[in-house]
Amino acid sequence: MTWVTGADGSPYGVTNLPYGVFRHGEREPRIGVRIGDFVLDLAGAEAAGLVLAAGALGRPTLNEFMALGRPQWTAVRRRVTELLTDPAHRPAVQPLLAPLDQVRLLLPFEVADYVDFYSSEHHATNVGKIFRPGQPPLLPNWKHLPIGYHGRAGTVVVSGTPVIRPTGQRATPQGPVAGPSVRLDIEAEVGFVVGVPSPLGRRVPVDDFADHVFGVVLVNDWSARDIQAWEYQPLGPFLGKSFATSVSAWVTPLDALGDAFVPAPDQDPPVADYLRDVPHLGLDLRLEVWWNGERVSQPPFAGMYWTPAQQLAHLTVNGASLRTGDLYASGTVSGPERHQVGSFLELTWGGAEPVKFAGGETRGFLEDGDSVTVTATAPGPDGTTVALGEVTGTILPAR
Repeated sequence: MTWVTGADGSPYGVTNLPYGVFRHGEREPRIGVRIGDFVLDLAGAEAAGLVLAAGALGRPTLNEFMALGRPQWTAVRRRVTELLTDPAHRPAVQPLLAPLDQVRLLLPFEVADYVDFYSSEHHATNVGKIFRPGQPPLLPNWKHLPIGYHGRAGTVVVSGTPVIRPTGQRATPQGPVAGPSVRLDIEAEVGFVVGVPSPLGRRVPVDDFADHVFGVVLVNDWSARDIQAWEYQPLGPFLGKSFATSVSAWVTPLDALGDAFVPAPDQDPPVADYLRDVPHLGLDLRLEVWWNGERVSQPPFAGMYWTPAQQLAHLTVNGASLRTGDLYASGTVSGPERHQVGSFLELTWGGAEPVKFAGGETRGFLEDGDSVTVTATAPGPDGTTVALGEVTGTILPAR
């Protein structure tokens, strides 16, 4: 139970406590924790001696705090929980609460590197059928290693940032042309934020996942399918992906998701030794995709073939170092049914089966002015629900 008005029963209650960075009025950016419909100013709390984090909570991003490591993360979370549940702390803490509708949420961490994986068997199969009809949908390597690509950290933006329609080359029956994308899409994903770095040359084993990963964000990896289809062979995604990747403003700590870990799908053939995670666990995250205010899909993250721990192990198996603020995303989350897919490429089957909205409009891909929101929830302790911060974006015309 918390003494914060309206927070009991909220998916942002004391079993959640996600971290973010906000601006309140003319003040400088500050680290905060969401509780119900309020933000607790952790910079102010540390300055008042209510919580201790070696001064890291007074910074304008989460990076310095994330670098402190799991013992410090756990200690701060325990202390914040105490501050928000013990009525004796209310007089000191209540002045540090700001209503959510009075603050502006910012990108919560400085992104060091960005890697995007391709870990849903259902998504990979659907894309293979659409892009390579008449051929095996899964390429021979797909079940042997988590496929991924290195993205562009500088175009990761916080939820609510408008997305400008990208321009590039695309194929037409008359040959390649340059211009705005006409097959603009989404990818509903889950991202993992690295706190503790690793040195160059050292692998991070699957068992060390929770020692390095601070928390989870929702991700929309916007994708220009026409640009992607022309450029991706033989080297993979480039301009079709690098123009924008949106992330939620709240980072849900791993400690808030302890009740959401569930057995992951069986893997056949057996994976390489460095990818064997015992127990083999995924996360029971239930995503929803909203297109212009209408829910069009409910992707289930629990069915992802490659787990977050395996992705991290593969990312570093060649000795690549981790840096505080690294972001790696799961790839599109899709289930076996059409209403469970995480991209409009799949939802409309390459645009051939457009979505019809309640007002009569139809869409094959995104049009200028369209808005997309991805939300997610997870089971929490004692029957509670934990909400991950939503990620929203609106399409603006090409420039």
